[in-house]
Amino acid sequence: MKKHSKRFKAAVAKIEKGKEYSISDTFKLIKETATTKFTETVDVAVNLGVDPKHADQALRGTVMLPHGNGRTVRVLVITKTKEKEAKEAGADLVGFDEYLQKIKEGWTDVDVIVATPEAMIELGKLGKVLGPKGLMPNPKSGTVTPDVTKAVKEVKAGRVEFRVDKQGNVHVGIGKSSFDVKQLEENFKSFMTTIIRMKPATAKGTYLKSVHVSTSMGPSVKVSNTEVGGLTIH
Repeated sequence: MKKHSKRFKAAVAKIEKGKEYSISDTFKLIKETATTKFTETVDVAVNLGVDPKHADQALRGTVMLPHGNGRTVRVLVITKTKEKEAKEAGADLVGFDEYLQKIKEGWTDVDVIVATPEAMIELGKLGKVLGPKGLMPNPKSGTVTPDVTKAVKEVKAGRVEFRVDKQGNVHVGIGKSSFDVKQLEENFKSFMTTIIRMKPATAKGTYLKSVHVSTSMGPSVKVSNTEVGGLTIH
């Protein structure tokens, strides 16, 4: 059985077992329990009452976090026609044939791939390499588009992609432990209102089953379903 450190046990002691916390108190606790010597990622885990086997309940989308997610994102643009625009927008890597070949050989040293529509004819053949890594561009996530300038700038500014897994869970990083409470709250609310807005019409029963927030190395805090469910959709 895994043994927890004194640091982790001290963090757990600050969280009341079984209690659901307000959004504000959740992020105060997250700040208090982020006690490692490095900057941790703040993660949100949402369990949804959806059946991902049905296409209309397989949630997938993006959200612009008002304060970004604190990550430096390495972006590759695969295109034959928009190389200049991609470079000017801040893409780290831009090209076509050379990167298709590298990916075919197993290279995936990027965080996000943006592609223009005509590039998907060839890029789509590399699903076995890109699929497991979550790197395959997709129109729903805004990564297959003729407007590479907008796509690259949004990704660099903190646009986060998410998708529901087979168990109905959505995990996403909404910031860093170095963010202040207000920044984390605002990022969280932007993400959760997006999730609420995307509720499938065919989903039955309770949609928001549970919402937990944690840091990379810390215990999770359960957020009040009532408060989350009452967020104003904008």
